[in-house]
Amino acid sequence: MKKILTASMICMLFIGLGLSTVSFVQASPAIMVQQYQVSPEILMPGDSAILTLVILNGEAVATQTTTSVSGSETTSTLHTLGASLEEISINPAISGGKQIRATTRYEDVGYLAAGTSIQVNFKLQVDANMSEGTYFPIAEIDVLGGTDVSYPLMVKVSNSTLGLLQKSIPSKISKGGATDIIITALNKRDNTISDVTITPSGDTIECIPSSFFVGSLAGKTSQDVVFSIKPLEMGETDLTFTVTYKNGENPHTNTLHVPITIIQTLDVAPIITNFPISITKGGSSRINIEVYNAKTERITGVLVTPICNATVIPSQYFIGSMDPDDVFSASFDIYADTVDYGTEIIGFYVSFKQGNEYYETPVVSKTFDVVTGPGVSYQSSSASNGQSSGSNSALQTPSVMTCVLSIILVIVIVIVVVIFYMRYRKRRRSA
Repeated sequence: MKKILTASMICMLFIGLGLSTVSFVQASPAIMVQQYQVSPEILMPGDSAILTLVILNGEAVATQTTTSVSGSETTSTLHTLGASLEEISINPAISGGKQIRATTRYEDVGYLAAGTSIQVNFKLQVDANMSEGTYFPIAEIDVLGGTDVSYPLMVKVSNSTLGLLQKSIPSKISKGGATDIIITALNKRDNTISDVTITPSGDTIECIPSSFFVGSLAGKTSQDVVFSIKPLEMGETDLTFTVTYKNGENPHTNTLHVPITIIQTLDVAPIITNFPISITKGGSSRINIEVYNAKTERITGVLVTPICNATVIPSQYFIGSMDPDDVFSASFDIYADTVDYGTEIIGFYVSFKQGNEYYETPVVSKTFDVVTGPGVSYQSSSASNGQSSGSNSALQTPSVMTCVLSIILVIVIVIVVVIFYMRYRKRRRSA
């Protein structure tokens, strides 16, 4: 009985010693995804992107102390609240057999102290032909001795592209000179694209500039681009506009085809309003012309030059610059002193500059006769009065009419003479 009592007292002592021991258990470190970024922020099917993760140990203090009491002795232990990251990976997002996946993973990342963070980058790849929409690949972080982390990452995929629109392209373009056209680059996407370049091309066509660098274009915005088109041959052809751009580091291309017809039209030309039908040998006449700029842009250095065997004064007529739809009048005097009788030709052409290019229009010509009688001029109703060596009227009597009148007069005289002769003979017989 005494032994049992002694044993019971010893057990109670140990139990008492055990109950008096105090222990504080260390908490798991607070590992979290502090922030992430996908660049570009909206992908296209087939694109790749850079995913940047910032991983934080969210503990407020770096250490924690635990205290143990054994009898009359107290033991304190200092613990650091860091964590060892074993692996960081991305679980793919899958839809219809297509997926958004990471091409890399990180193993044995290392120790992350309390209050500190690390940054890791992944390359994401979107399968071609993946449907547009919003997807959620999962970031997985394996924490040694702590709570693992699973964090969904939002990734957007869009089929929207950069489009080209015809803003101002005529279906028919003149072969003479250059014609300005306007193309609109429209970013249909919600995110900014970069390195936008538009390049025109076409058979038998020169384009200035040969390409146009737009640069960056924000989402849902557009920019107009002007090209100067200079045709080399007439006929039907295609204008092709190719736009290249980048979504992040992913290159993309789009094209626009525009059919046009190249025709020979005088959008800058001399219009002859008053010219001689005939000029008296040794005499002179005046010719009036109007120069019309039917182009949509300004031209400079406009010069009218006559071409004729007869003497023409002035030998050239300088107009200068002309705005779109401008009309300018010019006059020339023609002297028939150095040419023989017969038909002569006088022509005019207009030379001008458009930008840095020099152009000449085809020659517009008329014929006139050098005659012995009075000269005749034709004058349009919209032109100023012309001058002729024979008369000041707008349409004078031709020399042929003069001859007809002379013949009629001779016939009348002959008839009168015959009548008087017959009367004379009759009187003589009567006597």
